[in-house]
Amino acid sequence: MCMRCQKMDCIALLLTLAIVCADGTAQQHKVPRIRLSFQELVATQSSEHLHPMHGSSDYHILLMDEDKDRIYIGAKDYVYSLDMNNISRTPLKVHWPVGPLREEECKLAGKNPQDECGNFVRVVQSFNRTHLYICGTGAFQPICTFITHSSLAQNVELKIPVEKADSGRGKCSYSPKLESISFMANEELYSAVYTDFMATDAAIFKTMGRLPPIRSDQYNSKWLNEPVFLAIQRIPESSDRNDDKLYFFFREKSANGGTGKTSVSRIGRICLNDAGGQRSLVNKWSTFVKARLVCSVTDNTGIETHFDELQDVFILNTEDMRQPIIYGLFSTAGSVFKGSAICIYSMAEARQVFNGPFAQVEGPGYQQLPYQGKIPYPRPGTCPGGTFTPYMKSTKDFPEEVANFIRNHPLMYNPIYPIAKKTLIMRVNTDYKITKISVDRVVAGDGTYDVLFLGTDIGTVQKITVLPKHDGLSEELFLEEVDAFKVPTPILSMKISSKKQQLFISSAKGITQLALHHCGIYGKACAECCLARDPYCAWDGQQCSRYYPTNKRRRRRQDIRHGNPLTECKGFNVRSYREAVESRQFGVEGSSVFLECMPRSAQVSVKWIVQRHDTKRKKEVIYNSNIMQTERGLLFRVLHVNDSGTYYCLTVEYNFKHTVAKYSLRVMDIAMASVFTGEEPQKPWHPSHPSSFAHGAQLPYKDFSQLHDHPGILAGISACQPQRQPEAGSDVQADERRLKEHEERTKRRDRSQRRVVVKKS
Repeated sequence: MCMRCQKMDCIALLLTLAIVCADGTAQQHKVPRIRLSFQELVATQSSEHLHPMHGSSDYHILLMDEDKDRIYIGAKDYVYSLDMNNISRTPLKVHWPVGPLREEECKLAGKNPQDECGNFVRVVQSFNRTHLYICGTGAFQPICTFITHSSLAQNVELKIPVEKADSGRGKCSYSPKLESISFMANEELYSAVYTDFMATDAAIFKTMGRLPPIRSDQYNSKWLNEPVFLAIQRIPESSDRNDDKLYFFFREKSANGGTGKTSVSRIGRICLNDAGGQRSLVNKWSTFVKARLVCSVTDNTGIETHFDELQDVFILNTEDMRQPIIYGLFSTAGSVFKGSAICIYSMAEARQVFNGPFAQVEGPGYQQLPYQGKIPYPRPGTCPGGTFTPYMKSTKDFPEEVANFIRNHPLMYNPIYPIAKKTLIMRVNTDYKITKISVDRVVAGDGTYDVLFLGTDIGTVQKITVLPKHDGLSEELFLEEVDAFKVPTPILSMKISSKKQQLFISSAKGITQLALHHCGIYGKACAECCLARDPYCAWDGQQCSRYYPTNKRRRRRQDIRHGNPLTECKGFNVRSYREAVESRQFGVEGSSVFLECMPRSAQVSVKWIVQRHDTKRKKEVIYNSNIMQTERGLLFRVLHVNDSGTYYCLTVEYNFKHTVAKYSLRVMDIAMASVFTGEEPQKPWHPSHPSSFAHGAQLPYKDFSQLHDHPGILAGISACQPQRQPEAGSDVQADERRLKEHEERTKRRDRSQRRVVVKKS
């Protein structure tokens, strides 16, 4: 068993090394420039929070209506309508529980009373201008109903009678643990759900129209093989509306004949005007095709490591609605090696694959080969009445051989590779997993950038932008990371509103509204704002604030590509920013001293420079077991007299140097300290000579090396340091005068002793 564990650990190590060698972005442990705790986020006044209400839980963001400024949340037994401008304002709510009989039947079926035997709302769609259509799990008996916008607006709480609900089969999954994705078009509901109690029948459905319901081929693993549905999106293909298609993003079990749960990521599509076939595919999709999405990294030897499990998808619309950019969030499938990656895909590449060869699965090893037989006309997957089949008005006009081909060959042979066949962002061996992604396209002063917001399973949101380079690689700018919730909890859903410049985040514990930018956190100097390289932010001459593109001649200071304050911040006191106010620090020989240095950015390199009081020469501090550099400053475990000097905490970021802190440290010997205490001088203690103190004697200092990893303790220590220069006539200045007098007496005594020695010789 131990040999097996060692082998698995070795494999994980080799995979990690392969990825590190293949992609430079994985070589460094990624840290955000700014890190905000939940309390610090609240203090910025750039967020709103809505905590659990009415005993409900499991909040999912299901619909965002930017025209009405409303966002709709599905939860256990409730639907909430929140104000997008401020979610903490009085929410409108729909109370929609199941009846006691249905709840009892669910419990008798062996389901969890708290987590499963409720009405978990999973579908909220705008049916028309006046009505919403909502569906819930109904305690493992899905139900749906209509509600009007007016009734919801007129009631702070609207209750729906149990008997008013319709069957939700084919519209919502039975279990709240299974994803239900939906899309409403022309008052017809498209859904990808599990349609039975045992979760064995996964299907893509169309319901509510004038025609009978249409679904995917039942129990056909060539179509769907234990899928996990993730996203659904309508994407036009040409100026002809008959060519419009609905794309589904999911992952499913690989049909490789093995017994394992190997996953593959898929993108499938159907025509919006698909009315089903005539014989073999009656009331079933006759245009369904699918392809594999590949997100992988290749090392220098050609070995490819795949991120097989698609976790989330974001479709970023461009000026051409036919050419959106697809952002896919992936993770590794195994337990040996853990990692997340983001890949981006073009619709042109996807369409090229769907127009390419179909796959033919052959042999006992389920080997996939390109189909070599005759392709029927019209080409399977083509929409009726569109650009290529203008004379066919319905899929029912397709020949039977087209339906038979689709039924047995829905998979394309070629996979869809990401742009440049490279991962955009990668995280390996982290203590968290990225689960959600949203993207905003931002126009900055020197170009247009995509800013990514990544949600994790520990409740944090990462803000990242990626800069393209000339060599085909990219540079990741990890701008910030915030705790979206007070208690770490997995993020369940995220929706972004570019119009409102807000990000909405949900979890089982509540909902958070987060501004896409809070420029003030980067600092109060032009250099700090420029170094942040946040596309949302620029220096306006007085502060770091939101950047707005304008044709006016007045220039905002911003440099996303290079982040060079020397060129952008001329005339804004760059030199004074580099300096720091000197703080005086006193210590006694043998005691400990901590010099705090907390750079605003976590991405800087920090080094300490010392200038002794008797020289103008500066040199870098040499660290040892006695002088230690920590994340929060410089620690002297045991002070020596020759440690006196001026200490500079210097940071370097993008070749720009900044003095964060400056300390004038004076170390008094034991005799000098006795001038102030009036006590008899004692021999200074040193850790290498513990016998210098009698048995049981108390050490004259506290060893801070045991405390420097505890921020709370160090915060208290830093609070004890002098915060301002002493006033004239104060006790501190009196002590300084006595100190100088003692130093002069000591120097005179030393000179006298040297003269005596010379005369004797």
